[in-house]
Amino acid sequence: MPRHIPSNNIQEFRAILHAAKHIIVVAGAGLSAASGIPTFRGAGGMWRSLDAMSLATPEAFAKDPSLVWQFYHYRREKALRAEPNAAHVALAKLSIPSVRASIAPSSKTFHLITQNVDGLSTRAARAVTTAQETPDASALLEMHGRLFDVRCTKCSHTTLDFSSPLCQALGDADRAHEDEVAAGKKETQISIPLEDLPKCSVCNSLTRPGVVWFGESIPLLPQLDKLVEQADLCLVVGTSSLVQPAASFAWQVQENGGRVAVFNVEDSLGTDTADFFFQGGCEIELPRALGMDDTA
Repeated sequence: MPRHIPSNNIQEFRAILHAAKHIIVVAGAGLSAASGIPTFRGAGGMWRSLDAMSLATPEAFAKDPSLVWQFYHYRREKALRAEPNAAHVALAKLSIPSVRASIAPSSKTFHLITQNVDGLSTRAARAVTTAQETPDASALLEMHGRLFDVRCTKCSHTTLDFSSPLCQALGDADRAHEDEVAAGKKETQISIPLEDLPKCSVCNSLTRPGVVWFGESIPLLPQLDKLVEQADLCLVVGTSSLVQPAASFAWQVQENGGRVAVFNVEDSLGTDTADFFFQGGCEIELPRALGMDDTA
């Protein structure tokens, strides 16, 4: 049986987009790669000589909250210095009803389901907001939480905090590590006492990053399941399709008779069954396919 080869014909894709009624986008780390946010997979999967993915668990935080907080503080600082790229902007524009009406005039719903926690999609929405055009805020679903949410481990009080540094001890640890890297020295582990880590403003207990770790339930999952069930077009943007449940969303759309278009730098899991595959940086291929490359 001959291997299925997905199309890269933009006109064919635009015809499908034009007729789609319920569109979802499933975005992963590759969406933010051009903004300088590490993917923490492959060559970028190490942090201070540690497997970054192994730090994103409740068990890792229970064992060493100092280490996990330093990892997430590093990510916070990277995200604060980053800017949304053209792919973020294109998706933000697609969430503006008047813009979407010209690109996907048959669409009744549009939702961006992002696995990213960096907040760049929210910032892109603010960047494209004008007095006449406002993105639909309900279109963005951050399924793995938000990097800048700080949640109490005791009372669950959560605040959105963009402070830099989040606390003095974490700022000092960041600077010490940067000095080591600049000097070419061997990285050393810094142990921050619990009392110096971020505390809850309500009960003064230890806080944690407000993200969904591996092994934790996803609060938005029931809503996401409904959106996937009704979708007739799924755009898979910058994800390796390895992390469940998001990895199965595109397959479910196809099982229900919908179409799938993948935008990624590499041929990854699920690409060979997609209807369309546009290979390259999302910041280039997505605006080009949507016809926004001249305005993004």
